[in-house]
Amino acid sequence: MGPDFAGDVATLYARYRRGYPPAAVDVIARAFGLTDRDVVVDLGCGTGQLTLPLAARAGTVVGVDPEPDVLAIARRHAVRNVRWHRGTDRDLADIAAGRRLAAVTAAVAIHWMDRDALFRAARPLLRDGGGIAIVTNGAPLWLQDTDWSRAVNETLADWVGHPVDDACQTDAAGRARNRDALNQNGYRVVEETVAYTAELTFDHLVGGLLSAMPAMRQTQRDALAAGLSERLGGRDRFAEQVTVH
Repeated sequence: MGPDFAGDVATLYARYRRGYPPAAVDVIARAFGLTDRDVVVDLGCGTGQLTLPLAARAGTVVGVDPEPDVLAIARRHAVRNVRWHRGTDRDLADIAAGRRLAAVTAAVAIHWMDRDALFRAARPLLRDGGGIAIVTNGAPLWLQDTDWSRAVNETLADWVGHPVDDACQTDAAGRARNRDALNQNGYRVVEETVAYTAELTFDHLVGGLLSAMPAMRQTQRDALAAGLSERLGGRDRFAEQVTVH
């Protein structure tokens, strides 16, 4: 499940991707002592789910993403101290443009990056007390420990013709890779969690899944939604346990 995020997928991403609770943003702001004089770079920003709340805690936040369609949606948010930049983690030094960074964040995006190269490149760009925040937003919708998630997983496996087990490195093994790479590049690693329960409607369930899949025709979307509805017995409300690391 490794899509690009162009076209309709970008729209689904903006509408259905879960954002981050204030408590999770508080953790980042507190960890790096963010002030209105600081610059933060949010890599793999998508349509701004983390970029925008960080803007209330820092002087300037730069949202970086390689996909022009998600950035076009992100730019609709007219926030004074937010800049949007088309690029990747490899452009970090150019984005910093000689400024010392308070934080570099990557929210459910590190699996698209070369973490070792990024962590090495970031170190000389950080101000004293600054650092890197790798954020995961809990298990994907198809890998949660609930009956409804197992039904989703079975439906997707039937749909794509093979087991669906990609956790986008949000699982324990993925977080361990982050810790190891940070330690090896000289960072002190602190892991914090924010847990909460979210109500998920069937519409948001389908939209969230489609935002993580390659673009498809409307007839295909309708067929997938129908298959999910049948497998879920027509349920339209789900309790999702979310743990942000």
